[in-house]
Amino acid sequence: MRSATITRKTKETEISVSVRLDGAGIADVETGVGFFDHMLDQIARHSLIDLTVRAKGDLHIDDHHTVEDVGIALGQALAKALGDKRGIVRYADCLLPMDEALTRVALDISARPFLVFNVGFPTEKIGAFDTQLVREFFQAVAIHAGLTLHIETLYGANSHHIAESCFKGVARALGAAVAIDARQAERVPSTKGAL
Repeated sequence: MRSATITRKTKETEISVSVRLDGAGIADVETGVGFFDHMLDQIARHSLIDLTVRAKGDLHIDDHHTVEDVGIALGQALAKALGDKRGIVRYADCLLPMDEALTRVALDISARPFLVFNVGFPTEKIGAFDTQLVREFFQAVAIHAGLTLHIETLYGANSHHIAESCFKGVARALGAAVAIDARQAERVPSTKGAL
């Protein structure tokens, strides 16, 4: 079974993240950051990756450490669950509408982490959530999962819709990329023989 659990404890946060790649999109998430919990639910539901997150962070300072460290742990859990990446589709993309917002996501499970984040938010906050943290989260996931990840919002007027289109778009692309391609059998999807 392609699953993994990562725990991370620092002076700023205490985090546990579990993933099951061949899941049903079940989320059990508690970070103390309401909007972020909602977005993590979207990742699970739309990728069909089961996701459990428990996070305690220094929210009296702000949400930054909690959001970034969950991204680190999630990336590490994805990398561990993928193992040597035998048989995966590897590449995927998604064009995701959310009301007036439209976001394009493309990713490669490449072991060459890189983030292109071409997303603008019309407001600095979504409720109490700092919109800058959307990029911080995806940067942490990309680096620690070994993803080449491109996220671009083509247009949108509502910050909540823009953020949600990013999370849902990444979820759809990630779910497609981690899927097993029966034609790959036991091969690693690279002419190099390794990722």
